[in-house]
Parts: sequence; C-alpha cells; structure tokens
Amino acid sequence: MTAPLVFKPINAADACVIWLHGLGADQSDFAPVAQMLQRSLQSTRFILPQAPSRPVSINGGYAMPSWYDILSMSPGARAISREELDHSAATVVGLIEAQIADGIDPSRIFLAGFSQGGAVVLHTAYLAWQGTLGGVLALSTYAPTFDDELKINPNQQATPALSLHGTSDAVVAYEMGQRAHTYLEQWGVTADWQHYPMGHEVLPEEIVDIGHWLAQRIA
Repeated sequence: MTAPLVFKPINAADACVIWLHGLGADQSDFAPVAQMLQRSLQSTRFILPQAPSRPVSINGGYAMPSWYDILSMSPGARAISREELDHSAATVVGLIEAQIADGIDPSRIFLAGFSQGGAVVLHTAYLAWQGTLGGVLALSTYAPTFDDELKINPNQQATPALSLHGTSDAVVAYEMGQRAHTYLEQWGVTADWQHYPMGHEVLPEEIVDIGHWLAQRIA
C-alpha cells in the first residue's frame, strides 16, 4: 500500500486535514491545494492518502486508482461495491486514529474528499466513525450510502459539513450533491452548501471558501 503524502505545517501540528482524491487521480492531485491552504493554516497537517488500483466496472474493468468499484451509473444514482467502500472507510478511520495517537484532538481532525473521495469521507464521518470530528468537506460528490432508513448518533450529528458543487457538473449531477446535503440537514447536522458556475472541477474561489471555513473552525 502506498504511504500517504504528509505535508507538515510551519508550526507544531495541532490540527489535521485528511484529503481524498477522486476516481482515476492520485494522492498528488490536491497537493498544491494543501500547500496553498497551509500558508494561512500554519499549524495544520495535511494527509493525502492514495487509493489502490483496482478494476472499475463502468470503465470496462480497466484498473485505476479507485476507492471502490462503481458497478453501474445513471444520471441520479450509482451502484457500488459496499464492501470496498467500507474497506476504504476503515483506512480513513485508521488515519484518524493515528492522528489522535499523535496528540491531535478529534475535534480538530477534518475529512475532505473530491468526487469518489468525497463519498468515502461522508460515509466515514457519518457511518463508520462513531465520534465527533472537526468537520467534513464534500467537494463535487454524492453519498451512495445515505438513505431514509439511516440514523446517525449524536456524536456524528455534531460533525459539521460543507458541501461544494458545480452547477454544470456532468460527472456527479448537481442534484446528487444536493441530495446528500439534504440528508445531513434532516439529521440535524450543521451543514453548509456552496455552488459555483463550474463543471466537475475545483475553482480558486472554492479553495478560498474552504480556507475560510477551515480557519473558522480551527481557530
């Protein structure tokens, strides 16, 4: 397994952001973003894990970095391998536990993810991890395991979230992102929503908004 990229802050670390890349990308994808955010978040460690390479059914079984297999997709839904998603969530839980063992309070640990990585962090924060975290950043993503039967505990409910999505996203439909956000609101999570005139991508304006959101909570 490839070791995560770790960006150490200027000052002693007292907060951490664990950031997951999207399908077919790699751990260096958000390295420039992590380095940019660290200019103002000078005591925040950034950890960028790497998804394993595995066959992806919707791409003809071609192997690529993937947090879980996508079996089929429609404009408003995805059929996925829940077993592989759970395994990826367990990997993130292991990273959280390692940060806690290193002295970082859970309330100062944040999960961030783009697209498929975002689905993993939503699943981790509100299903797999039973405690409270500093927050979740869900970029251009969806929540394949959220449904009307799901109940979250008060600790999970106390983890805030910021969802960010492009109004012209042709990969993960805008409505899929909104649906995940609506579930969070229904469960009593402090959930913010931001949208941008973009496709399946990240804009500088979006990174600025993320930086402000993180700074408010880390301060």
